[in-house]
Amino acid sequence: MLLGAVLVLLLAGAAPASAHAALRGTDPDDGSLVRQAPRHVTLTFTESVGLLDDSFRVFGPDQHRVHTGQATHADGRSDTARVGLPGKLAQGTYTVAWRVVSADSHPVSGAFSFSVGKRSATTVQIDTGSTEDPLTGGLNDAARYLAYLAAALLVGLAAFALLCRPADTSALRRPLAAAWWTLLGSTLVLLLLRAPYEAGTGPAAAFDASALGRTLTGRPGLALVARLVLLLLVAAFLLWLSRRRDPKERPVALAIGTALAAGLALTWAAAEHASAGIQVPLAMTSSVLHLLAMGVWLGGLVALLLTLRRSTGDDAVNDMAEVVPRFSRIAFASVTVLAVTGVYQSWRGLGSLSALTGTSYGRLLLAKLAAVAVLLLAARYSRRWTAWIAAPAAVTRAAVQERVPQPVGAPAEHDGPGEPGTPDRTAEEPAASGGDPDTRRRLRRSVLVEVAVAAVVLMITTVLTGTLPARAQAEAARQAPAGALPPTTLITVPYDTGTGSVSGRGTVQVTLDPARVGENGIQAVAAGSDKGLVVVPEIRITFTLPSRKVGPIDAELTDQGGYWSTNSVNLPLAGNWTMKTTVRVSDVDQVSVERRVRIAP
Repeated sequence: MLLGAVLVLLLAGAAPASAHAALRGTDPDDGSLVRQAPRHVTLTFTESVGLLDDSFRVFGPDQHRVHTGQATHADGRSDTARVGLPGKLAQGTYTVAWRVVSADSHPVSGAFSFSVGKRSATTVQIDTGSTEDPLTGGLNDAARYLAYLAAALLVGLAAFALLCRPADTSALRRPLAAAWWTLLGSTLVLLLLRAPYEAGTGPAAAFDASALGRTLTGRPGLALVARLVLLLLVAAFLLWLSRRRDPKERPVALAIGTALAAGLALTWAAAEHASAGIQVPLAMTSSVLHLLAMGVWLGGLVALLLTLRRSTGDDAVNDMAEVVPRFSRIAFASVTVLAVTGVYQSWRGLGSLSALTGTSYGRLLLAKLAAVAVLLLAARYSRRWTAWIAAPAAVTRAAVQERVPQPVGAPAEHDGPGEPGTPDRTAEEPAASGGDPDTRRRLRRSVLVEVAVAAVVLMITTVLTGTLPARAQAEAARQAPAGALPPTTLITVPYDTGTGSVSGRGTVQVTLDPARVGENGIQAVAAGSDKGLVVVPEIRITFTLPSRKVGPIDAELTDQGGYWSTNSVNLPLAGNWTMKTTVRVSDVDQVSVERRVRIAP
């Protein structure tokens, strides 16, 4: 019932899409020149997107903001965003800055331009606003990390107490309460920061009642509210559990605890990468299992470390001889689940092996895999010391079972030290009581290393969940905007003058139309290292056909105010031409880059 209610609440409206929305096309096209002013600006994305009050900011040729209507979805399609324009627009170039929220809860933004009638002769770059407030982003990332950490501790500590059954759970009570309060606090912070995080504004906007109201209507906000409700149920469950000592109630407690833990994990899966992309139901199931296995293992390590520190008396040491092997088996099962679900999620996010080194997502995934490898190495040593602790206890149990009852008053039976089957009761008593102190100390150290590395794994995971998956990045690159020129006519030329300035390093987008024999038009736009358009003193392009010893032919570009162009480049022969682009960023700094261009007959 509980899981069903959470599923209905969080999955309403969920649809397959690519994790992280990527812009597929614009209408009008980016950089286009239209004769008549459009009535709307429409964006099409690779997945469904959520709209904000300020999703569109349109700036006119005079660099003042244009009054627009309210952002809506075009024709009811959730993967589009549309805004109405005034009835009359002056001639010139318009800049459109946009910001929407992906189906996986992450905001995405960008800008493009189009011209009406003619292009504006302006060299001033328009400030379209920041894409993210650094303080808001930092606080949001910190709260997300604390939420992951607290959830792992909460699930792992409770699972350790229920599954490993230590005789004394007093060492777990305070950490369990601290994990609950931390998860509650971080969830409240995430809920308050949701509106400014989506809008890219400062943390002060968190206290805007209207913005909070909008947050509560979106899927990420609903997921956070569901998490708060589940945390209240978890508190009631833990209170009930602390007052129950009857072993017969353990199956009921395990069933309720599993349902609550799965519900908590679902609040992450329903609002992040798993909720959008291919195979959504399978991906969400995998994500829930991955999060639960992570919590049981990593949180259980903390519980094991705390319990080992309290195992000082003989009874406690004997109890640990039973508890440690139980956790070792549970940890092995958790690692198996993590491996299976991790491989699936990696395939789903990467899309190709080359993305492992060619994308930020892939490199972060490699870093996580390296940290997990260190974690498994530490776990291997922990299992070694676990075997040392568990073996004497097994021998002791066997000895007790095989002991023959003696008449009352008879001398106690004593096995010799050399007899097989049972250890010498005098010389081996500490080992038979659960291992010597040095073994337990080494186990505590190896578990402490596991806990430290686990914290690093969680940190990388937090960053990974906020990074554009490589599969979505590749899909966006394959999607050509509607109305764009054929791929052979659009050439991206990276340049680096070595000056280190914003304009000294970037790319030049060269459009060659129609890339055929005869007269051709060229437009060249420079973008700096920050991806924003920049004004450079000169862009010069020449063409050479080495196979026919033709050229160089100077395109003789002219500055049109922010971009360089010409409409009269005569390329007389078909073939593979060499296009040499020279970018000058100052009186003394320039660089030339060559690219091959196919000119059709």
